[in-house]
Amino acid sequence: MKSNKGKGLLGLIVSLALVGLFAYFGYTTMSDIKLGLDLAGGVSITYQAKEENPSAEDMKDTIYKLQQRVQNYSTEAEVYQEGNNRINVDIPGVSDANTILEELGKPGSLIFADETGKTILNGNQVATAKPVITENNGIKEYMVDLTFTEEGKNLFADVTTKNVGKRIAIIYDGKMYSNPVVREAITQGQCQISGMTSYEEAETLASTIRIGSLSLELEELRSNVVGAKLGQEAITTSLKAGAIGFAILAVFMVVVYLIPGIASVIALSIYVGIILVLLSAFEVTLTLPGVAGIILSVGMAVDANVIIFTRIKEEIGYGKTVKSAIQAGFNKALSAIIDGNVTTLIAAGVLFWRGSGTVKGFASTLAIGIVLSMITALFITKFVLNMLFHLGFEDPKYYGIKKAGKVIRFLSKKKLWFAGSLLVIVVGLAFLGVNKSQTGSILNYSMEFKGGTSTNVTFNEDMSLEKISSEVVPVVEGITKDADVQTQKVAGTNEVIIKTRTLTVDEREALNKAMVDHFGVESEKITAESISGAISQEMKRDAMIAVIIATICMLLYIWFRFKDIRFAGSAVLALVHDVLIVLTFYALLKWSVGSTFIACMLTIVGYSINATIVIFDRIREYLKTQVKLGLEEVVNLSISQTLTRSINTSLTTFIMVFVLYILGVSSIREFALPLMVGIVCGTYSSVCITGSLWYVMTVQKKGKKETAKVTANHGKKS
Repeated sequence: MKSNKGKGLLGLIVSLALVGLFAYFGYTTMSDIKLGLDLAGGVSITYQAKEENPSAEDMKDTIYKLQQRVQNYSTEAEVYQEGNNRINVDIPGVSDANTILEELGKPGSLIFADETGKTILNGNQVATAKPVITENNGIKEYMVDLTFTEEGKNLFADVTTKNVGKRIAIIYDGKMYSNPVVREAITQGQCQISGMTSYEEAETLASTIRIGSLSLELEELRSNVVGAKLGQEAITTSLKAGAIGFAILAVFMVVVYLIPGIASVIALSIYVGIILVLLSAFEVTLTLPGVAGIILSVGMAVDANVIIFTRIKEEIGYGKTVKSAIQAGFNKALSAIIDGNVTTLIAAGVLFWRGSGTVKGFASTLAIGIVLSMITALFITKFVLNMLFHLGFEDPKYYGIKKAGKVIRFLSKKKLWFAGSLLVIVVGLAFLGVNKSQTGSILNYSMEFKGGTSTNVTFNEDMSLEKISSEVVPVVEGITKDADVQTQKVAGTNEVIIKTRTLTVDEREALNKAMVDHFGVESEKITAESISGAISQEMKRDAMIAVIIATICMLLYIWFRFKDIRFAGSAVLALVHDVLIVLTFYALLKWSVGSTFIACMLTIVGYSINATIVIFDRIREYLKTQVKLGLEEVVNLSISQTLTRSINTSLTTFIMVFVLYILGVSSIREFALPLMVGIVCGTYSSVCITGSLWYVMTVQKKGKKETAKVTANHGKKS
């Protein structure tokens, strides 16, 4: 026993040292984390089209292509229209505008030229471009594969037919990358650019070509270094809320789970430290939606620990020793943890691949958090827990005992659950129609979706971000009667950019008068322009496509893992249910729908699917081991035994978001409130809806008389 205690003490010292080490590195790297425009500011560049009256289509096309191009600098960059012929580009984490001005404003110049120098194709006629590596006699060659549009394919086929034996140069930005001889007509619509010295060079060229030519030639009108949209107060209160929320979470885990709770607090402390280190190492731009990803991943890290600890309590309740209960608890919780995290990781991967802007930032932080949550739960928590056991904490009273409790007959109320959910969804759909008739929009879209008015005010003093938030913003909100106000300070000047919903002529005059009366601003130093939404139709489309693909991928994964399409189908229907319920609250209470709306919905989806997987995992287990039970009994037993886990996990995450809501500024609260509704809704759907849906699907397909056979068949497979 002495040797075990010695090992345990050493392990605990190592664990505490790790906590201190990662806390130190996490603290020291906080200043190195790249923050988005909403949290830290960046560079704002305004371009003007050289064409005097560009068409709306050309402006829209140029904005979208610029959005794709600025992704190379930051996934959180914003591009939106100002006035009739101006385009604003806001890039976080950049302080020197000169390094990017020339590249962003230059039209793409990929051309294919014949031997006379005549341009025969251009970048607009290229559909896709991707880097490839080939090997010739042991020597690697880096190239870009090009696929033409239908128009480009026909043109290239015609040109290569006429120029067999001659050269066609591939030129980008005046530099010839390849000048091959046409040996035969190329009619399949594909060719290659060679001459790159590295894969990175090929990848960069392919990325630039994919963006294509800008539809309009642009010239720089102005560039400024701007401060955070949300202000320093938002950062300070968010950090304070995170610290308080984590402290409450730690106390809750220790009180409810005793020694395992202590192990989880140590593991979660290490987890938070590693998160901060990795955000800095991978240069992930952290914005408010990114914070949502971290909140979800912390919730999932807690969730994994709760699943394990609940299993340990159950094993002790079955009469096992603490040591064997710990081992069995981790083993039995493994499949639920892996399935729950992998389904959410699939969603994060698809969202990063197909999404843009804040969606991509959300996906980055979520993916990092998910991977770490599995590592900390399955390895670090287990290591610390074993060390505490070897220190002498061997009595079952330190771990808790969960004996078989009363089985709640959830399925007996399934019609009530379905009817209640359907009623709320119908009310939501009805209010979407009401809002459409009253305001012209089904939801209360913020300026990020529908644009607004940008007012530039040059004050008589260099106002701090805190003073702008506490004195200027309330005056603006009093005129607009809307909390959706964004302010940015232009570095090195007294100028402040105030973005609001679209103002009427009377409201513009009232705002100008308020600036003069309250702050003594000279009226000629106030200018206003209409701006488009920073979230374009294309970005909304990309986000929608990403969500659809992610949902399909999750469905396929659950189908593969559970060998039953009904598990996958009911899980996906529950996700749709959660989204529609939260959408009802957005419509009914007219919550502002901005960039955080997408992140909020994705957070709810990720949270809900994880809770559902835990219940399904228990149903799958009992279908194999409790073969004497009827199908309804299996479902009721599974939900009842995972109910404590469902409530505790939701409660811990809810606490963190609630503290954020209480302490946060108005923009933070607009994000936290629907997230709290989503957490409650996700828990409700996992407990009351998913099991009932699966049961109904199974009974309908097999028939009531055959449901017993389903259970028996599952038992035989084991």
